[in-house]
Amino acid sequence: MNALMWIAVVSLAVWGWLLLGQGFFWRTDVRLPERTPPAEWPSVAVVVPARDEAEVLPRSLPSLLAQDYPGRAEIFLVDDGSTDGTGGLALRLAREHGGLPLTVDSPGEPQPGWTGKLWAVRHGMALARARTDAEYLLLTDADIAHEPDSLRELVAAARSAGLDMVSQMARLRVAGFWERMVVPAFVYFFAQLYPFRWVNRPGARTAAAAGGCVLLRRETAERAGVPECIRQAVIDDVSLAKAVRRAGGRIWLGLADRVDSVRPYPGLGPLWRMVSRSAYAQLRHSPLLLAGTVAGLALVYLVPPVALVAGALGGGTGTLVAGGAAWAVMTATYVPMLRYYRQPVLLAPLLPVTAVLYLLMTVDSAVQHYRGRGAAWKGRTYARPGTTP
Repeated sequence: MNALMWIAVVSLAVWGWLLLGQGFFWRTDVRLPERTPPAEWPSVAVVVPARDEAEVLPRSLPSLLAQDYPGRAEIFLVDDGSTDGTGGLALRLAREHGGLPLTVDSPGEPQPGWTGKLWAVRHGMALARARTDAEYLLLTDADIAHEPDSLRELVAAARSAGLDMVSQMARLRVAGFWERMVVPAFVYFFAQLYPFRWVNRPGARTAAAAGGCVLLRRETAERAGVPECIRQAVIDDVSLAKAVRRAGGRIWLGLADRVDSVRPYPGLGPLWRMVSRSAYAQLRHSPLLLAGTVAGLALVYLVPPVALVAGALGGGTGTLVAGGAAWAVMTATYVPMLRYYRQPVLLAPLLPVTAVLYLLMTVDSAVQHYRGRGAAWKGRTYARPGTTP
């Protein structure tokens, strides 16, 4: 029990660092920077990669068509080999709703070495270059719904703050039991890995983005060689942010107020696949990093409740106090994210349970990789970057 007490003390020390030294990642007040409408609104090309999105398109595409943008804007939806009629549905929705001009096209199957999404983005960017003089590109997923002023606010923020890339993490859907358990924690863990305040510092080493909603200056994208330079990336949004920063661009990332994902996750299975398809890629397919991650998750999230229970059952006051204090800090840092997602704060003490799920998802991601089924999504499996597809 003395050993457990000291492990609990280490866990408490880690939580002290996370609370105060990890960019205040747990705060949810990083929203669009202060903005002033520009004197002249630049033109924007909206690029939407879509593969088998007929289920969500009726709730997302009309929100793009209805954008109240004072300048010129045009939508390019790239049908990435859909088999459910995504492209035809998009054209039908455009006829029914009107609004911004819509072009639907398909690039065919990806060339070797490309992920499907980035192949579609490449095609959409090429269409935008050929048909518009757009200064900005809005890269947005097919499941993302925007409020009517979303594009206007993004452009105003980019112009006012001199930003080359503005990315908002869309508010994911939280309705069912498993969504409540997994989704807020997904954003919480992402912010812990990539604290928004660190990302938003000019010249900082930390770079990240949220791929569902990215406003990107076209000239910066071309200077960075996007998307060719990240064509194999499974975690394409983080790779995009790093490429833009390497090219000298200024980036910004924060939480969204009026940008939402409408994709449902009706059970644990879809959520599991969402996480496990890229978890091992996040660890650069390294067994050593996987082992360290598993040990770290256990130390940070599992030791506190175990130490508290063990201490209460006679393991010693020190064990109980250290474990209880670490669990209390963990719980307190999770409350703001639950409030952002409009969920009861009573879920906060259950974060260790969710951490166990993420630990298992991460291990499963590695197992699937070594079975040749890693990074599988919508019928495609992608090779590890640097290997022959």
